[in-house]
Amino acid sequence: MGTRELLENALKLKPQERLELADLLLESLDRPDRTIEEIWTKEARRRLEAYRSGGLEGIPFEEVFGE
Repeated sequence: MGTRELLENALKLKPQERLELADLLLESLDRPDRTIEEIWTKEARRRLEAYRSGGLEGIPFEEVFGE
């Protein structure tokens, strides 16, 4: 069954069923990548250590998000 046929069948579903299908499809694409998570965790720890040791300055909340 091709993409076009899947779409045609999906459009025949009730709105709630289409919403559930869309949620399931999006969820299937949003799986965490362990490698990327590990890289970001190491980077976050590196930045925190740099901040705590004085090697990195923080930016005030108001400056980042405006007043």
